[in-house]
Amino acid sequence: MHTETADPPKIAYSIKEACKASSLGRTTIYSHIAAGRLLARRIGGRTVIPADSLHALIAGEA
Repeated sequence: MHTETADPPKIAYSIKEACKASSLGRTTIYSHIAAGRLLARRIGGRTVIPADSLHALIAGEA
C-alpha cells in the first residue's frame, strides 16, 4: 500500500523560489526588498522571504 504525503506548506521562499512563485524577476524582488515592501531575512548564508510577506505583496497589501 502506497500512501502519499503532502509537502508541508512553505513558510519561506529563497529568492529563486520567490521569483518562480510570483512570476517576478530577481531585480524586481530585490527592488521590493530595498523599498521595504517585501520582508527578507538572512539565515546563515541564505536570504529567505517569509511566505506571508510575498503573499501580501502579490495581494497588494504591502
